[in-house]
Amino acid sequence: MDLKRVVVTGIGALTPIGNTAEEYWQNLQDGVSGAASITRFDAENFKTKFACEIKDFDVSQFINRKEARRLDLFTQYALVASDEAINDANLSKENFDMDRVGVVWGTGIGGFNTFIEEVAAFVKGDGTPRFNPFFIPKVIGDIAAGHISMKHGFAGPNYVTTSACASAANALIDSYLHIALGKCDAVVTGGSEAGVNEAGVGGFGAMHAISTRNDSPETASRPFDANRDGFVIGEGAGALILEEYEHAKARGAKIYAEVVGYGLSADAHHLTAPHPEGHGAIKAMKSALEHANIEPEMVDHINTHGTSTPVGDVAEVNAIVSLFGSHAKNININSTKSMTGHLLGAAAAIESIATVLAIHNGIVPPTINNFDLDPQIDPELNFTFGKAQKRDIKYAISNAFGFGGHNTSILFKKVE
Repeated sequence: MDLKRVVVTGIGALTPIGNTAEEYWQNLQDGVSGAASITRFDAENFKTKFACEIKDFDVSQFINRKEARRLDLFTQYALVASDEAINDANLSKENFDMDRVGVVWGTGIGGFNTFIEEVAAFVKGDGTPRFNPFFIPKVIGDIAAGHISMKHGFAGPNYVTTSACASAANALIDSYLHIALGKCDAVVTGGSEAGVNEAGVGGFGAMHAISTRNDSPETASRPFDANRDGFVIGEGAGALILEEYEHAKARGAKIYAEVVGYGLSADAHHLTAPHPEGHGAIKAMKSALEHANIEPEMVDHINTHGTSTPVGDVAEVNAIVSLFGSHAKNININSTKSMTGHLLGAAAAIESIATVLAIHNGIVPPTINNFDLDPQIDPELNFTFGKAQKRDIKYAISNAFGFGGHNTSILFKKVE
C-alpha cells in the first residue's frame, strides 16, 4: 500500500530556556544556557547541585490549582506543551474528526515526583498506609496521554512509549505510522519529564553520568569538549501535531516540515554505554535514509543526541563519519542539549522541534560550551560552535538514544 504523507502542523514547548515554543526557539538561536543551581530541593549534600529547571512556571496560569494537585509535574508539563501545539495547529472538532485524532506520548520515568513524595511519607509515618487516592493515577506513565485526550476529546489511539531517553522519539515514530497507514488524520505527540528531584539527581550521580561542575553550571553541558564530565539533567515537555498532508493542505494549515523517514535499532552491547563505533546509531540513521529513499549526501543538518558524556559523544560522531563519509564535513551538526540540558524521555520531543524549526527558518542553532575539542573528534566537522548559522536545509535528522541500547533517528524534510 502507498503510505500517506505526514507533516508537522503544530508545536509547543516548555523548556529550561523558554516556556513557549517561540521563546525556546529564540533562546536556542541566542545560545542561552538553562543550567543553574537547583531550586526544587535542597541539594547541598549532593555531588551535583545544579540542573536545567523550568523557570517562572506558575501552573495556575494554565490549570486550576485543585486539578493541578491531582497531576504529577510531568503531566502538568505535558498538558501545557500540548495545549500550545494544539492551538498552534488549530486542532479542533470544527476541522477534525475526533475519532481520528490520537495521542501518543513519551516519558522515561513518569510520575517520579509523586512516587518519591508518597513513599517518603509512608516510610516516615507509623506504618499505616495513608496513600493519596490519586497516587497511582498520578504515577503511571500513560496518564499524560490520557489527560490530553480527555481534555480535548481525542478518541483515536492513546498510549505512552517508554524507551529511556529515546521515549519521545518512539512516540513520534509511532504517531507517524498511525497517520502514514491511514489510521489517523492527526496525532498529538511528544514527551514530558520531571526528573529534577532527589532520586533523579542522586541516582544519575551514583552512576557518574551527570556533570559535577558546580562552580560553573552554565558551562557544564559541553558536548564534544575534551573536558566534558557528564550530562546536565533537565525537565520539561515538547509537543508536536503530526497530520496527514492532504488533510492539512485542504484546511490551509501551516506546515513546518514533513516526516519522511525513521530508523530504529538496538546496540545489543551494554546497559548504559553505546557501542564505541556507533554501530546501532549507524543502523538507525541509515534506515531513516533508506525509508525516505535519499542518499547520505542530501542531509544538511543533524541534531545529535549529544549528551556531553565521555563515551556517548565520540560514539555518535564515529557513527556520523562512518555513514556519511566525506560529506560529514558538509553537515551542520549541533547539540541543543548544550543549552537545554538532557530532558531524558522528553529530550527527543524538544530536539525534534528544534530540528523542525531549523528547517522552517533556515537557521541552525549553535552548540555552546565547547572550549577544547575532544582530540578523538575530527576538527574539520562543523559542530555549529558558538553561533547560529543560516542554512537552507532540505533534509535534517534528529537522533535520540537511550539506556538499554535503544537508537532512534527521525528524518525531516522541508516542504517546498
